Amino acid sequence: MPDAGTSRARYRRILRFASIYIAQAWWYELVLPRIGLAGLAARGRARRLTRIAQRFHVLAVDLGGLMIKVGQFLSSRLDILPPEITSELAGLQDEVPAVPFPAIRALAEAELGAPLDRVFAWFDEVPVAAASLGQAHRARLAEEDAAVVGFDAVVVKVQRPGIQAIVDVDLAALRRVAGWLSRVRIVSDHVNLPILVQEFAETSLAEIDYLQEAANAERFADDVADDARVDVPDIVWERTTRRVLTLSDVTAIKVNDVEALRAAGIDPSAVAAAFAQAMFEQLFGRGFFHADPHPGNIFVTPAAAAPGGGADAGAPPWRLTFIDFGMMGQVPDGLRDGLRRLLIAVASRDGTGLVAAIRDVGVLLPSAETTELERAMTQLFARFGGMGFAQLRDVDPNEFRQFGEQFGEVVRSLPFQLPENFLLVIRAMSLTSGVCSALDPEFNIWDAVEPYAGRLMREQSGNLVQDLAQRAVSIAGLALGMPQRVDALATRVEEGRVAVTTPALDRRLARLERTGRRIVSAVLFAALFVGGILVLPANGVIGTVLLIASALPLLHALFAGIAGRRGPG
Repeated sequence: MPDAGTSRARYRRILRFASIYIAQAWWYELVLPRIGLAGLAARGRARRLTRIAQRFHVLAVDLGGLMIKVGQFLSSRLDILPPEITSELAGLQDEVPAVPFPAIRALAEAELGAPLDRVFAWFDEVPVAAASLGQAHRARLAEEDAAVVGFDAVVVKVQRPGIQAIVDVDLAALRRVAGWLSRVRIVSDHVNLPILVQEFAETSLAEIDYLQEAANAERFADDVADDARVDVPDIVWERTTRRVLTLSDVTAIKVNDVEALRAAGIDPSAVAAAFAQAMFEQLFGRGFFHADPHPGNIFVTPAAAAPGGGADAGAPPWRLTFIDFGMMGQVPDGLRDGLRRLLIAVASRDGTGLVAAIRDVGVLLPSAETTELERAMTQLFARFGGMGFAQLRDVDPNEFRQFGEQFGEVVRSLPFQLPENFLLVIRAMSLTSGVCSALDPEFNIWDAVEPYAGRLMREQSGNLVQDLAQRAVSIAGLALGMPQRVDALATRVEEGRVAVTTPALDRRLARLERTGRRIVSAVLFAALFVGGILVLPANGVIGTVLLIASALPLLHALFAGIAGRRGPG
């Protein structure tokens, strides 16, 4: 376990890194544009952002703990972070040097209350996998335990010694940084960082509680019990504690090992389609989903290699076996309905419907002006809708860049908020797309989405009559109230009391007004400064007063408007 001095040093290192690059971003993105040097800030932006991401990559690998998971999370936020950052962090892997076996042995024996050679018939000292929060070892159960559970080959996950203290330090540092950033209005308008960090904290703390992971695995197994395509390892509860998890060894073909799949007579494109459908069912159907479906957590198990060997008549010749249930997501009924509408809008290439579904899901604040976003989505579907991954790779990169330049600022300027667990939905879908494209370069996500969306539409058709009745009542109410509303509007027009609200114009006028005030301050600064220099030789006192006084309008010219971008202190 890290001592107090090590923990303080870790905490300070994270805060020091964050403060340096927050200050740098503030200077380049807020200050320089306000003094007419926006071009200077823009010229080096790509190189500057890449350097920041590279240095965070180094920091994350060096520190381990939650920092690697923070980097993985940032790499998936294509909506709010520039590609220079997301692409650099995309290769960040949760692989760290293994903990020496004596420390693992000591922790496992303390948790299980007995020596390992008495609990297990065999225990491999070399880990099969080592991650930032724990590591896994193969083992064989003792005869009496194997007789009870019906198998002897197991994998034992052991938590890294001292990881709880490291997680606590990392979360404290992240909360501090989130507090800093939430005071900057340009950040707080887009995302509620304290809530975001709290959700990340809950997920991380659940991930190091192996009793919770075991319960998740059993719940997931119950959910997919009727799905012949999906399998889950069995939990050995007698050899499981909060920091040690023992489960059946289900190691098989890694889901993205295309050569091994073909050697086993398995079509990778069929695996891609089945994997996409399995994830859609979890996300949009059951609402309890695996939030970390990267290739290391999914195996393809041929029927002959499954427990019991062979397969029942009519059963699929292989199964998708999910492991590692530490990071699971839940979608409440209301959010799941919104996600279904979103999926249907995507399947029907309906840009306006997609934006409406995004608003209904709660990702966009009600005040968001979405006209430009609707236009962007409509053009996106018109140009790229229906294309598979291979076709998208053939598109001229300049076309993507032009589209991004045209609409990227629109997306980043919108006031986003993130419903509970929505980040895990984004993560799961992003990883699913990556796995499918690795399995089959010709994989077309539209082909996977459309049948599922069609099924959702058929399932919802039972509510069609009720929905139509509600709409009829609503329209009738509007019709009955229309004469009074028209009469009231005519009266207001006659009296000159009609006002037109134009938020975009109001914002532009406000910016112009602030700019005008800063120009006046700049002129006043120049006058006082030059006057002070001229007067100084003749009258030192008055010259000094003028020079000191010139600092006030200078400060206003430089920083006016920044306060307007900040939230409450």
